[in-house]
Amino acid sequence: MDEHTRIDSVKFGDQCTSDIAVCLKISKEKQEIFHLHSAILKSESTYFANKLADPTNHSCIEIECTELNFEYYIKLLKSLYLPAGALLESWDSVRSVLGILPVAAALNCESIVQSCLQYLEAAPWDDTEEDQIVAEVSLLGPIGMPVLARIQPVDSVASKRVFISAIRFATSVDGPCVSFGDELRASAQEQVEYMLGDDEDMPLVVADKDVKSETTTGLLQIFSTFESALPSLLESGSSKVAEGKIVQSLSDLGWMCNILLKMGLMENFVSKWIDISESILQIIEDKKLECDIWGVKSKLVEVTSKVLDAVGYGNVIQPPQRRLQLVKTWLPYIRKLKPTLDSMTQKDAEFPHKMDEDLCQSIEGAMVSLVSALPSDDQADILADWMNAEQRRYPDLSEAFEVWCFRTKSAKRRLVGGLDRPDKTTVSL
Repeated sequence: MDEHTRIDSVKFGDQCTSDIAVCLKISKEKQEIFHLHSAILKSESTYFANKLADPTNHSCIEIECTELNFEYYIKLLKSLYLPAGALLESWDSVRSVLGILPVAAALNCESIVQSCLQYLEAAPWDDTEEDQIVAEVSLLGPIGMPVLARIQPVDSVASKRVFISAIRFATSVDGPCVSFGDELRASAQEQVEYMLGDDEDMPLVVADKDVKSETTTGLLQIFSTFESALPSLLESGSSKVAEGKIVQSLSDLGWMCNILLKMGLMENFVSKWIDISESILQIIEDKKLECDIWGVKSKLVEVTSKVLDAVGYGNVIQPPQRRLQLVKTWLPYIRKLKPTLDSMTQKDAEFPHKMDEDLCQSIEGAMVSLVSALPSDDQADILADWMNAEQRRYPDLSEAFEVWCFRTKSAKRRLVGGLDRPDKTTVSL
């Protein structure tokens, strides 16, 4: 029987036709012997060809294994007997191929290595597999590049093009896929935020002038949609559809706050929000809506909290008149709304619009910071109004009041001390 006939006719583990044994050893106590065929081994593996060229290996070849790769060695030996056309179809998972690939590389089984790479290049991966793929395939040099092509860094021009397209979609009001619009837009918004994220490495996209311009355009579009939809709440027969559209616009605006902060554009949002706050509340606090649109009202507070946070902690600098306007516009509304929402929750445990604890703490902290940064006379007006209000528990401005008392007393002490000085020079407070 010639060599080619033998290769075509023999089977894995056929002891009757076997002329060589391969012993896989984990330890002295644990090993397994496989009866194989030298013609197969030499044709498929340079490692085995070199071993078989040594006369001392003509009866048995020993291979050291570990508990982790033992099964992969067995699978590889079986794969040596598969026809070329059936090899690729034999791989059943990325995990299995990642186990076989280093074994095939160690035994110089070129056709199996190529088949593994072909499978990995086309198969989907999950996050846990990707790191291992990079580690294993990188060791193979240039032949592994097609597998790594899908995760190679993209040049900045391509990244920006994708980002701008995502921004356009994420800020679009009427998308091309009506039935999946909300889901797709939510996904686009999530990925836009991720691409801007400054994680342990770096953001995928740098906010250059083109990116900022497209983002600003999207922001204005969302604001325009929100402002044009608000009056519909007062129209007779106003529907839940109109309310839902406004809630969606507010959700979009809340998302915009997240990315604007990362791009250094939050000042645009804050200025616009302060400008339209009074007209927003003029509609929202209309008697027709006194016991309605809870979703809109609670969402308004969420968006406003982002503005309060940005201004209160100095991320966006506004002149004192604008900061005072922000506080005087929204403090009474929030002070009135929270107990109302709390009472709704007490009546109905399933009521979905309660202000959660984190949001409440965020608003309260920002309000205290905002008030404490105002001129002392403006602080006095706000604190006097707060102490005279029926509902003082939230937001609690006690900390701001304590700061005001301390500063006022200190200022008076400096003034009196200055007046008592012999030279009577002007004292600056």
